[in-house]
Amino acid sequence: MIKYALKCAKAHEFESWFQSAAAYEALQVGGHVTCPVCGDSGVEKLLMAPSVRPARKAGAEKASLQAPASEVEQAMAALRAQIEANSEYVGVNFVTEARKMHAGDAPERAIYGEAKPEEAKKLIEDGVPVAPLPFLPKRKAN
Repeated sequence: MIKYALKCAKAHEFESWFQSAAAYEALQVGGHVTCPVCGDSGVEKLLMAPSVRPARKAGAEKASLQAPASEVEQAMAALRAQIEANSEYVGVNFVTEARKMHAGDAPERAIYGEAKPEEAKKLIEDGVPVAPLPFLPKRKAN
């Protein structure tokens, strides 16, 4: 698709979309391109600048995506920092480690990691105290 700025012989300016430059030419030669204001078929293309999005300032967007934007995001970032500072990340071994601690086969400590929903549900059913975290591990977050 291509958009052209057009002008009729009576100086009405308008824009229109065409399938291609060749399609515009074929319609123009056949007298099918007309002014939507007055119906004049004496239409010509105007000089147009291409539609270009402005460049982003280097680093500005990256900084804004990294910094918490609201109070809720700030609270989530603080919670994450507290959990990461005071707990051990056990990754995909979370279910195994939680079961070992619950059974007394491993020393009790604060851990966090990953579990499939059905595995987490089974832990809860078996009396193992777990809670979902409201964020992804850093290796899974972009």
